Amino acid sequence: MAYADQQMSGNKITALVIVALIHVFAGYALVTGLAYEAAKKVMEKVTTVDIKEEKKKEEPPPPPKKDEAPPPPIVAPPPPINIAAAPPPVQTVITPPPPPPVVIQTAAPPPPPPPPAASKARGASPKGQGSWAARIQANYPTRAAREEREGRVGVRVSIGPDGRVTSCTVSSSSGSPDLDEAACSGMSSYARFNPALDDAGNPTTGSYSTAIVYKLN
Repeated sequence: MAYADQQMSGNKITALVIVALIHVFAGYALVTGLAYEAAKKVMEKVTTVDIKEEKKKEEPPPPPKKDEAPPPPIVAPPPPINIAAAPPPVQTVITPPPPPPVVIQTAAPPPPPPPPAASKARGASPKGQGSWAARIQANYPTRAAREEREGRVGVRVSIGPDGRVTSCTVSSSSGSPDLDEAACSGMSSYARFNPALDDAGNPTTGSYSTAIVYKLN
């Protein structure tokens, strides 16, 4: 503020000096015979000079005095410390062991039935076939022998529990009725068999097939 006042006083002094010089110049003009009007105009111009105050300039702050202590250094505030909250306590849950597996005991299946006893069944079989077959052939029909007819007769016989033939049928004819009839007659009279047996081994009825061959020597 004091500096601005001093500057303003200096400006005024300069203006006053200029005005004084102008007055001197005017007086000189009058002495030298200048026109009064010219001097008057100059005086009007001088007197109408508008002394404007210069704008106040912002002056930098005065330097600090030597005896003043320097300002303390700027210390940055410490960073905030985040204090984490303590974690919640860990709760240990003791899981009970799983229950033992349930074992369902099923009744053991019944044992399989014992295998059936070996069957004693069998079919009828010839008994002394060589002897009775020779007797049948020896009983050669007379007419067929005279006519020298030969042949083979297939027969099927039914056998009783006693091993004897109960019936006879011709299963394959020789072509000669007398040879067929002699074959069944000889089987019923001379043939003997071991009877058939059932599963228990008891004699039962059965059947047997064979052939009688009639051939002349």
